[in-house]
Amino acid sequence: MSQTSNGMQTSNDNGHYAIEARNVNIYYGNFRAVKEVSLKFEPRQITALIGPSGCGKSTVLRAFNRMNDLVSSSHLKGEVLFQGKNIYDSDVDPVEVRRRVGMVFQKPNPFPKTIYENVAWGARINGYKGDMDALVEQSLRQAALWDEVKDKLGQSGLSLSGGQQQRLCIARTIAVKPEIILMDEPASALDPISTLRIEELIQELKQRYTILIVTHNMQQAARASDFTAFLNMDKDRAGYLVEYGPTTQIFTNPHNELTEQYITGRFG
Repeated sequence: MSQTSNGMQTSNDNGHYAIEARNVNIYYGNFRAVKEVSLKFEPRQITALIGPSGCGKSTVLRAFNRMNDLVSSSHLKGEVLFQGKNIYDSDVDPVEVRRRVGMVFQKPNPFPKTIYENVAWGARINGYKGDMDALVEQSLRQAALWDEVKDKLGQSGLSLSGGQQQRLCIARTIAVKPEIILMDEPASALDPISTLRIEELIQELKQRYTILIVTHNMQQAARASDFTAFLNMDKDRAGYLVEYGPTTQIFTNPHNELTEQYITGRFG
């Protein structure tokens, strides 16, 4: 079994899954925010995480690239397996995890740099030695933004519209060559036309990447995902997994009555 210097294994020991949570519990101090969540994500598929506000969707999502580590009171029990390695093992570098499991946030957050540098920055600090111009163009093309910005790469990324800024952030994520992309309500701050562009883009990106998306929009989950995980919270306000399966099954023939009540708008 080969390993990189940061402890990440390079072969896939956890079956054919892109990433897997096993009995994950997430705490903020003494409060358990997520309880016993186990999920297996198919490669190059889009999985939506849905559920009422406060049920831990974003907390679960951030567990897959250790973003919760940035909250000092947070700690996780259980395992998150990526290519056969628990990413929470002590010999794993969380920075390397975040390079291979990228993140797109709810609100577009371009750097106060040029469009070009927004895309190039992450690749540069990760030691990319190839043709940077080609990488920037390829990343912007994959993010469906190249044709709109190719003549103004020297302008600030902050000069773009909200939808363009979000696609720029996606290009920035793509540029460091991740294997999985996490998206935390990536279209919730956008208008309907920009939202549709993001959904179309996500469909294109799944040809190359595994995508996990948190959304509060049931129509978006039904349209844009291949699989859906429904989370709820118990009387102690701990998030737990109610049901997980193909999106068509979850939305047309859910196995759990709670799932049906949620997707039909009867609670949440």
